[in-house]
Amino acid sequence: MERYQEIERSIIKKFRKDIWSKFIKAVQEYELIDENDSVMVCISGGKDSFLMAKCIQELQKHGKYYFDVHYVVMDPGYNEVNRENIIKTAEELNLPIEMFKSDIFEVANRLNSTRPCYMCARMRRGALYTKAKALGCNKIALGHHFDDVIETTLLSMFYSAEIRTMMPKLPSDNFEGIELIRPLYFIKEQDIISWRDYNKLNFINCACSFTEKCSNVDDDLSKRNEIKKLIKELKKINNRVDYNIFKSLDNINLDCVLGTKKNGVYRSFLDDYNKNKRNQ
Repeated sequence: MERYQEIERSIIKKFRKDIWSKFIKAVQEYELIDENDSVMVCISGGKDSFLMAKCIQELQKHGKYYFDVHYVVMDPGYNEVNRENIIKTAEELNLPIEMFKSDIFEVANRLNSTRPCYMCARMRRGALYTKAKALGCNKIALGHHFDDVIETTLLSMFYSAEIRTMMPKLPSDNFEGIELIRPLYFIKEQDIISWRDYNKLNFINCACSFTEKCSNVDDDLSKRNEIKKLIKELKKINNRVDYNIFKSLDNINLDCVLGTKKNGVYRSFLDDYNKNKRNQ
């Protein structure tokens, strides 16, 4: 059995419960991939996007209907070591990647040399949508997982004073006919790490040129890392706290919230409260 086949087998067999079944559940429950779709799978070089690519590859090979896939790597300015690592890993996993270059790292750093991450993220997203349109894809798959979802939820509450989360899919505002999907929505990061370590795979982390040259950056200042630590501490008290955060977003009691916002329009609980009171 070839090395890549052993890795594929581990997804279907050893990690069936924690990875494959949850991947299939997300695809089916949220209707992420339909027949005759053309999906651009975005590979950053990290563990999450590479696992997503392999899951989608397996679904394409063994699924019940046809859909097209493009495995795309955007090179926003990787150094040679990281670029070669991505290419080597793709070969090891038997993924036919297409890599295209951009100058996003350089531009983002020039526009905001102290805090380039936000600018970089926006530019990367725009470049990916443009590439998907050029390829004729109607869906873009990103490797965000279960932990990303709950961390984003708490970040929005703690730092933006609103309740919002990563959605399993959403349409593009600027590129008509293209949807963004997140097939790893139910999969926990620790299970992805276990899959990586079991197969002795070597992925890159953040390959940003900014973090490369700023070795004294204190990762503890990262708001997302703060949330990760908080959830870890809370799980010592209640081991299901992460699941409960996740499930609460699918179980919102509108009778017990002060206000909601839809399409930018705010609605207070008083709107219905006073109306019902007048009708009594």
